[in-house]
Amino acid sequence: MRELSNAEQSKLKLLTKNQVSLTLIEPTETGLKKSIMDATGSVRSYLKDKNIHDYGLQQQGPKNKVMIPTTIHTGFKTFNKQASLYRPITKNGDPRIWFYGLTKFADANDIIAITFFDNRFHIFNLTKLDVESLMNSTIQNPFQEVVAEINSSENTVAFELLAMLRKVANSGPVPSMVDADTAVGRSLERALKIPMNSSKNPDYKGIELKSYRSNRTNRKNLFAQVPNWKLSKFKSSAEILDAFGYDRGDDFKLYCTVSAITRNSQGLNLRIDSDIAQLIENSDKPEIGDFVIWTLDKLHNRLKAKHKETFWVEAESTRIDGREHFQYTFVEHTKKPITSQFDLLVEQGIITLDHLIKRNSKGKVVEKGPLFKIKPKGIELLFPPSENYNLLL
Repeated sequence: MRELSNAEQSKLKLLTKNQVSLTLIEPTETGLKKSIMDATGSVRSYLKDKNIHDYGLQQQGPKNKVMIPTTIHTGFKTFNKQASLYRPITKNGDPRIWFYGLTKFADANDIIAITFFDNRFHIFNLTKLDVESLMNSTIQNPFQEVVAEINSSENTVAFELLAMLRKVANSGPVPSMVDADTAVGRSLERALKIPMNSSKNPDYKGIELKSYRSNRTNRKNLFAQVPNWKLSKFKSSAEILDAFGYDRGDDFKLYCTVSAITRNSQGLNLRIDSDIAQLIENSDKPEIGDFVIWTLDKLHNRLKAKHKETFWVEAESTRIDGREHFQYTFVEHTKKPITSQFDLLVEQGIITLDHLIKRNSKGKVVEKGPLFKIKPKGIELLFPPSENYNLLL
């Protein structure tokens, strides 16, 4: 696809700001004449990610063609058509897509935007359509309405959770359920009646909840992820513990932070090797050297899965009758992390790794991490501009 013009980029940014998830396609002159377009990689990924269509499962030939209702937007008018998704018998069954009636609304090399909402495609000519004027028009129009509906649909769960948080916050300080660093999050989940989440999935209907005390500058948890043991020299957390652990009371443990900027007291640091797309943990002991590896693809995918949408909840900590209480005050709402920034923030020491490994008196090894954490200032570098909400209203 050709490079987008500045005007097209501005339209795309405005739609993204309004939660419109879409993909783009550029019809060629030949394609318009023959009523055929290649379903490019980005189009195929969009269709698959949205559970609309998977070309990889589609058989070749006309009888396996899939038809999907489509609305073509031209501003104040719409035209209801059909889209066909198919793989021809010839040319190895290369994926194809076509929108009936497109030739009346597009010229060769225009950029066509495709979004899916309410069980149908909505398409419009990004090159020609005056997106900003239509969205800001005082006269209602179909394009404005569908963008508003998409935006509202995308935010429904967020507004539901926000209302629940405000109810908790305006009920006053919440007593801590445990005496631990994790109390701020666990106490909030209990107040919201959300079951404790030990899985890798987000906490509430696709939204991850992360709570922190306002009087601390602690790093915030991003996610936990064990190394790729198959690629690593060490094959278990127990081996890491045996190599670098120390005695504390009845436990033999390794509780430490590892950074790409400096070596810690155990002689450990991180290094990104961009050529092979790996994050590597290294020891200054010559006989050990590089000992565990994470693939960057895996870390990026964990970040996207865990923080597709996140509420970062701030709480003021106070002591009442000797017990810690939390007054939840503020929410920062982030979406869609910029995964390419993850690597840079690791290299800058803004994202670090915590080992939380111990062997108890019975010889059992327990690993609570490795936890990837981010310094507070890194949130705005890892995520697009966020929404902020005051809970005490």
